Amino acid sequence: MPKTPNTRLWALLEEADWSGAQLAAALRHLASEHGQQLACDRSMVSRWLSGTTPRPPVPALLLEVLTRRLQRPVGAVDAGLSRAPSKVFDLSWEADPLRRLFQLTSADLDPGRRHLLGAGMYSLAALAVPATWKPREQPPTGPSLGSPRTTGRAGQAEAGQMQTMARVFAESAEAHGPGHVRTALAAYLGHDVTGYLQASATADLRRHLRSGAAQLTVLLGTMCAGDGADALAQHYHHTAVQLAVEAGDTATFAIALRTMSAHAHDLGHHTPAALNLAERAADASCHAAPVVAAYAQAHHNRHATLTALAASERLYEQASTFPGPFTHYPAGALHYQRAQTLATLGDQAGATGALTASLRLRTPAERQASTLTRARLAETLLTPTTAPECCPAPDSSGHPPLTLRTP
Repeated sequence: MPKTPNTRLWALLEEADWSGAQLAAALRHLASEHGQQLACDRSMVSRWLSGTTPRPPVPALLLEVLTRRLQRPVGAVDAGLSRAPSKVFDLSWEADPLRRLFQLTSADLDPGRRHLLGAGMYSLAALAVPATWKPREQPPTGPSLGSPRTTGRAGQAEAGQMQTMARVFAESAEAHGPGHVRTALAAYLGHDVTGYLQASATADLRRHLRSGAAQLTVLLGTMCAGDGADALAQHYHHTAVQLAVEAGDTATFAIALRTMSAHAHDLGHHTPAALNLAERAADASCHAAPVVAAYAQAHHNRHATLTALAASERLYEQASTFPGPFTHYPAGALHYQRAQTLATLGDQAGATGALTASLRLRTPAERQASTLTRARLAETLLTPTTAPECCPAPDSSGHPPLTLRTP
């Protein structure tokens, strides 16, 4: 039977002012971002326009490139791909973070469903955190409606346990790499933490439990990013922001925003949304501990960036830190952040000196950070001097928030 032309995809191409060849080029570029090779050309696009349904992973790639080009969400139905899912997991800010955390960890641990996570694409649209979002003064009054389980107990011991586990997982990732740790952390979040979050508790305890869950989720997202699972990392970071908002945890909210911005910068997305995340993180950290504020400083022009860097160093000198991925910021990490800022500003000599200082200050326990810092130093030495670009958040190196995210 004759195929029905895909008039919706035609309309989107016209709105995007793209030819078939330009769409094919954008699809190949996006696939390469995710470590995939896509054989796609103008003739293939013509077949889709004539009514042929593209095979996975093309539908997910197609929706993301059109979303980026048109700067608005484009769903499967919008593109005439009604038989393709518009999204693997809900990245809207209205979604229930506890339910999504349960769904993500369940799929992450199930070999039969893990392919769903790989089918997702890193979304630039999801970087736009609503301007009205900020940590609540009061956490939700009870268990999340429609959540996966309604049993379990939680008290101060469980809240303390979550803080200890965050430190254990962060130290293990630093010593052995994120790929050996993230599955265990996903299991802990999916099997234990989601149960704690649904138990009856006082308002103060609910706040501590959600705060701990947000920190563990940031940590897991950062491990996924270090392992090359960028779309999954974004889902976890997105969920962590929501949990921090519900917990009224300004510090973790700032760290999660800053981590999302650094991840986007790492992937080469120097977009206004990524820059806005960095600036909102800096604003949110104003009332946080100095160590958090030192981590969150970031701006997008030369003068503001140098000012923020100086402020970060002053805040670091004032900080009283304690062991843990969200309360400790190593001196080597501060020098790494300085190097990234100077490199972005075009000061190659300054960046080289800062990276050398960072390596000198690394402790034997900072194995992954030392390795990645050496790699960055080699890149800096091999990179020809170029004109400075605008200054988004310094990029990351696959590390957890304060101790590893900026290694």
